[in-house]
Amino acid sequence: MDVLSTLFDSETFKWIVLPFLIFSARIIDVTLGTIRIIYISRGMKYLAPLFGFFEILIWLLAIGQIMQNLNNILYYIAYASGFAAGNFVGIYIEEMMAVGSVIVRIITQKDATELIRFFRSQGYGITSIDATGATGPVKIIFTAIKRKNLGDVVRHVQRFNPKAFYSVEDVRLAKKGIFPTPKSMGRLDLLGLLRLRRKGK
Repeated sequence: MDVLSTLFDSETFKWIVLPFLIFSARIIDVTLGTIRIIYISRGMKYLAPLFGFFEILIWLLAIGQIMQNLNNILYYIAYASGFAAGNFVGIYIEEMMAVGSVIVRIITQKDATELIRFFRSQGYGITSIDATGATGPVKIIFTAIKRKNLGDVVRHVQRFNPKAFYSVEDVRLAKKGIFPTPKSMGRLDLLGLLRLRRKGK
C-alpha cells in the first residue's frame, strides 16, 4: 500500500503517466463516440447503445482525474489532445470496418454497355436509365452495394470510363437488394473478364 501511495504521489506519475492515461482514455472514448454516432445515422440501434455505455464510462474516469487536479495545465492539454486524436482514429476505424451500404450513382456520356454487363456479371444489382445532361444524352446507372465493395466498384468505373461522373451516398436501410456473395465473387470476376476478352476478339 505504501508503495502504491509513493507511486501515485511521485512527480513521474503526475507529469507523465497520468497525462498519458488521460490522453489515451480520451482517444478511446471519443473513438467510441464517433463510431456510435455513425451507427446511429445508419439505423444500427442495438450496437449504438453498447458503444455509448463504454464511451461515457471512460469519459467519467478521464474527467474525474481532471476535476481532482484542476491546477495542472498538462491534464487539460492531454484531455483536449485526446479529443482531437479520437475523432481522427474513430473515423479511420469506421472506414476500415466499412459497415453498411451505399448507393453509387454513375453518369456517363460514353456507351455504358460494357460497364453494365461487367457489374451484372459480378452479381451487382444495376438500374440504368437514359437521360439528358448539359451537353447531350447520358446514361445514369444506380447500384446499391456494401461499403466494403466501394473501392472495387470505383476502380472498375474508372477502368471502363475514366471520365464518368459518380457520386456516393450512405444508405440508412436497404432490403431485398442484389449483392454479390463473397463465395461467388472470384468465379464471377473470372467469368466476367473472359466474356469481355472474348467479345474484344
